Amino acid sequence: MELKSWDFSSFDGVKLKIHETGQGKPVILLHGLFSNAETNWIKFGHAGSLAEAGFRVVMPDLRAHGQSEAPHDANAYPDDVLIKDALALIDHLDMAEYDLGGFSLGARTTAKLLTTDIAPGKAILAGMGLEGLAGWDRRQGFFLKAIEIRDTAKRGDPHWMAIQFMKSQKIDTIAAAHLLKTFSDMQPEAIETITTPTLVLCGSEDRDNGDPEALANLLPHGHHIAVPGTHMSSVTKPEMAQEMLRFLSSDI
Repeated sequence: MELKSWDFSSFDGVKLKIHETGQGKPVILLHGLFSNAETNWIKFGHAGSLAEAGFRVVMPDLRAHGQSEAPHDANAYPDDVLIKDALALIDHLDMAEYDLGGFSLGARTTAKLLTTDIAPGKAILAGMGLEGLAGWDRRQGFFLKAIEIRDTAKRGDPHWMAIQFMKSQKIDTIAAAHLLKTFSDMQPEAIETITTPTLVLCGSEDRDNGDPEALANLLPHGHHIAVPGTHMSSVTKPEMAQEMLRFLSSDI
């Protein structure tokens, strides 16, 4: 399937790179922190599998990630800026029907989007558990520390893997530090208001963002499926795409 990319000017004029492939019912996929559409959705075949099954797969590089702009001005990072970016893109696409999903930070963003007035047919929260939607202060502190010690941390430091991934993705750390401070918590009461049929898709060894079964149980129409792997490896497995496709193609 042909992959095409285009520029989108978000609500405040910041340019975001949008990648898409396939034709058919649209599904918007949001990648994880320090990652990009290529790493999460394209490289390991997930987007291709969905496209071959008849979906139009739309994958933005989030602000300060991938090929999207990464402003250094703090004013470019208002509270919940990724929610604002996603809503602007959805409005621009003007689709009558679509599905929505995300991995890790993308799942966190998806969950919060589901409490706005958008109405996707189905949603996927991958690499996410209940605790990953609240208590952000602790996670924010961890990643800000990773940025701070990125040039001095030694192997064995708890921040080591995050630092190596951040470096491999060529993350702009000034922009990333601004972005990390924009995320707000999502409380259990808000999760209980989500009526969209939602798949909680998590690696069998992944508890980086808490308990996926607890999250699925709290969602009024939640379903939990485990795929092989840890937080970092599950998104590389073919089972990820297989379960996404099974859910999106089902009559649930």
